[in-house]
Amino acid sequence: MRTRILLPLAVAAALAGCAVGPDYERPKMDLPEVAASAVPAPQRWWASFHDPVLERLVDEALAANRDLRAAAARIEQARAQAAITRADQLPAAGVEAGRSRDRASERGAFPLPPSAIETNTNRASLKLSWELDFWGRYRRASEAARADLLAAESAQEAVRQALVATVARGYFGLRALDGQVAVAERTRAGRRVALELLERRVKAGVASELDLRQFESEVRAAEAAVPALVQERTRQEGALAVLLGRSPRAVMAATVERGVTATPDAVEVPAGLASDLLRRRPDLREAEARLMAANARIGVARAAWYPSISLTGAFGGESQSLSDLFTGPARTWSLAAGLLQPLYGGGQIQGGVDLADARTREAAAAYEQAVAQAFKEVRDAIAAQTTSREVLEARRAQEQSLSRALDLARVRYDAGMTSLFEVLDAERQLLAARLDALAAERDRRDAVVDLYLALGA
Repeated sequence: MRTRILLPLAVAAALAGCAVGPDYERPKMDLPEVAASAVPAPQRWWASFHDPVLERLVDEALAANRDLRAAAARIEQARAQAAITRADQLPAAGVEAGRSRDRASERGAFPLPPSAIETNTNRASLKLSWELDFWGRYRRASEAARADLLAAESAQEAVRQALVATVARGYFGLRALDGQVAVAERTRAGRRVALELLERRVKAGVASELDLRQFESEVRAAEAAVPALVQERTRQEGALAVLLGRSPRAVMAATVERGVTATPDAVEVPAGLASDLLRRRPDLREAEARLMAANARIGVARAAWYPSISLTGAFGGESQSLSDLFTGPARTWSLAAGLLQPLYGGGQIQGGVDLADARTREAAAAYEQAVAQAFKEVRDAIAAQTTSREVLEARRAQEQSLSRALDLARVRYDAGMTSLFEVLDAERQLLAARLDALAAERDRRDAVVDLYLALGA
């Protein structure tokens, strides 16, 4: 008896190494060769801006951001699902106990003795069931669940990296708006003073009313620019407060500390970029994990073509008296094996296989697209690091030239050699150049952030 029981189990164990469906292979892609330095990207790259306020804001966002907390919850969901799927490979065991009291008819076709009219029945048994995973259906399902967990973990890291980059960009944008508001307020104050002087000149007959009205228009334009920039700064502060995970009360206050930021000269691209990028960037790891999960589910779908074999067993006791329940004469046991071979399902099984194949091809295309997009982002970010520096230098030089041009225009106007229009035009150009220079400084810092993000730092 023991041999007959153990032999099927030994055969099942020998066949357990077989799993239908394709094993995963990473798609082959023509990756570029990128010249790079041997300097690795720092783990806390935002510290390279040497701004303690920025570092505190990033730490606050990492601790309280709601999107990051949601991503962590999705990891726990994936981990729990992996545990549920893995349990399908193991035997299930349970204890069943019951007690019943029955009364039979005294006037039945077969009269019973008085002692058998009312009976008690006590039952207790240990039950086992196990569906043998001959074809690797449950192992492929566990493989897919583990890949889903890896995808969730990579997705959380992608959210984390995007969060840090967004906080840095938002902070730099806020700093740029601070500078633009300050420039607009200085321009407004200067034009108000100049308007008072011009009014005196008109009263003295030195300047015309046309000059006065033209200059009043410029003053009103400066006065309108300030609240518009202040409103934009208010929106930026509120968006940054939400990003930091602050409470609704704190969002209403939207008080964000400012610091002093130093822009790094350049970001060193790490060596081995082409091969390391697939490992460094969490969005690429997530896309590949999705592909691995889809590939494993092909095996789950194909296993439905094969028979499912299950083993069940029970061991316990049954007696009328509770004291006899665990004695030898009351012992009960059973062993059973079942086989179910699908024959016809109206195309359901083949449809499942076709669906899994199509989803795998979709995931492969998504992975290849993600890799191509990643290298495109690296290429753009490397170029932006150079071009943004050149733009900033040109904007600062333009600001210096226009500042000198405004001084000369004022001298010419005071000497009566030109009209007020030339002075106003020079002032407008200088104001635009100063605002553009502040925006270029923000873009320069954003380019550094974009390159770190593209490198998966």
